Amino acid sequence: MNFYAFISARYEVAREKWNDIDLEVYYIKGHEYNVPNMLLSMEKSLEYFTGNFGPYYHTQCRIIEFPRYSSFAQAFPGTMPYGEGIGFITDLRNVTEDDIDLVYYVVAHEMAHQYWAHQLIGAGMRGTEMMSESFAQYASLMVMEKEYGRDKMNKFLKYEMNGYLRGRGGKFEAERPLMETENQGYIHYQKGSVVMYYLKEMIGEEKVNQDLQKLIVDHAYQEPPYPTSWSAVRAFEAVTPDTLQYLIDDMFKNITLFSNRLVDARFVQEGDEYIVTLKTHSEKFRSDSLGKQTEVPLIDYIDIGIFAQTEAKKVFGIPLV
Repeated sequence: MNFYAFISARYEVAREKWNDIDLEVYYIKGHEYNVPNMLLSMEKSLEYFTGNFGPYYHTQCRIIEFPRYSSFAQAFPGTMPYGEGIGFITDLRNVTEDDIDLVYYVVAHEMAHQYWAHQLIGAGMRGTEMMSESFAQYASLMVMEKEYGRDKMNKFLKYEMNGYLRGRGGKFEAERPLMETENQGYIHYQKGSVVMYYLKEMIGEEKVNQDLQKLIVDHAYQEPPYPTSWSAVRAFEAVTPDTLQYLIDDMFKNITLFSNRLVDARFVQEGDEYIVTLKTHSEKFRSDSLGKQTEVPLIDYIDIGIFAQTEAKKVFGIPLV
């Protein structure tokens, strides 16, 4: 791609090596406190991506700081400009165990673009951002999960889901399904995170990664005609069991929404065991591009989690009796 950046400054440089790949962070003196975290995320990203998606073809991997003219990070082949305001001067000293490490996440996301948008380049049409941004979101989530554990993902995915719901409620252009997203960040970023992680939960991380790796093998650095989102969706269909094919229709091809509520929760103790009785209410809807929702039959697998009592002796705000 005809895609590159020119950046110049009096930089300090932190250097490490990973399997003969030079890892480098170019930073302004005084902005070094998150640099070790960046190098760690680069290393962990390369471990996961090369182990699951295929080789990294460059001899170096660089993060380069730029001033707060804008707050973003961006991936070019082997090089990632990174705004000082969202990484280099981010104060992580008061981060708790429940908080998301934003610096670690953003680096992992940009590292994922070394595969999704540089090795796999989609056609210039609707849905191509699913193959770049949604897949990069998934890849970065898996790097985070390996480092911080599955429980931390719940908070991030809740944040992403809220971002998607706010986005679809506040935009004027027609909402499109994930595989037809076009310049709609709340779809290919926020919704894409939730959809890809849920697909992994339902059919397994190994199958999702095998599919993504096959897309790389089949289409990496491909000349025209470029792959489309249908290439990815058909690959997911091929490894998804018949009983779960509805997931592909719901998550990629349509706009599907759920209303799942816990109405009541009670338990009684019998010896060392607890008998838990739950009353739930679930509905499933399909939405058109203008937001009109139609209820559809719900014959889905739905996980129900039961947790220990909180200090307030409540679960989802309902007293346990």
